[in-house]
Amino acid sequence: MNKIWLASYPKSGNTWFRLLIANLRRDSPVDINDLPHSGGMASARARFDTVMMFPSGLLTHAECDRSRPDYYRATASMRREEGPDDRQDTAIDNVQFSKVHDAYTQTSLGEPLLGGPSAASGAILIVRDPRDVASSLANHGGWSIDDAIDFMASPDSGFCNRTDRQPNQLRQQLGGWSRYHAGWLTQGDLPVHRVRYEDLQEDTAATLRGALEFAGVTVTASEIARAVDFAAFDELRGQEDRSGGFREAPRPHGAASFFRRGVAGGWHDELTRAQRERIELDHGGMLAGLGYTW
Repeated sequence: MNKIWLASYPKSGNTWFRLLIANLRRDSPVDINDLPHSGGMASARARFDTVMMFPSGLLTHAECDRSRPDYYRATASMRREEGPDDRQDTAIDNVQFSKVHDAYTQTSLGEPLLGGPSAASGAILIVRDPRDVASSLANHGGWSIDDAIDFMASPDSGFCNRTDRQPNQLRQQLGGWSRYHAGWLTQGDLPVHRVRYEDLQEDTAATLRGALEFAGVTVTASEIARAVDFAAFDELRGQEDRSGGFREAPRPHGAASFFRRGVAGGWHDELTRAQRERIELDHGGMLAGLGYTW
């Protein structure tokens, strides 16, 4: 079984994309809380501990990072030996899609953190206008929008990187919104297919089909249409309301909902002029490179 990384800066549409994939070849919408969790996320600590047969809580962040290339290569070898796994909702046509928020970096030993081509055959990079990311990230973390803008500009930013507690995920270094995308787009280890959140909003079926073709997955028009319907925003928000929450939301979570608005361009009525200009100043080069205008 081959692996395709579903890479994205946080709050760029990774969860929606995974739900679209999970709803392929379904007769009813997949439960949002039944998405693959341990094996389906690159930073899942429990899966790391099981495969490496050592408690990662005894290691520093840097020591965990040095072990992660071996971990991803080991799981790739296990997938090839085991073959397709019907229990994984994101495994179709002998391809596993795995969520990753880590920037494409190297360990202190000079190895690709994610194991390079021995661990995965490619990556789908989901990108989103940072002006929309800022308000969504603020909602997600219970921050102010100004704090989210600072976080997006910081080269030292990351998730689960504190040393006074042990979260259920390994450290994920982000490096700032622009550096994050530059790292994935300029690395030479893996082919990358870019998906813009805005294009996924405008023509979900065509954008999804293009990404699946890149991954080597063949689907029918009816399968695509059902997946789009089953992963529609109203369906996801309704499930979240009925189930009392989404398990991938941070805890404690001060936001009213993980699936908040589901729109592109919401920044027009959520950011002040000063906030918009800060983001454009911080990330103007990458904004232009990814086809965003202002």
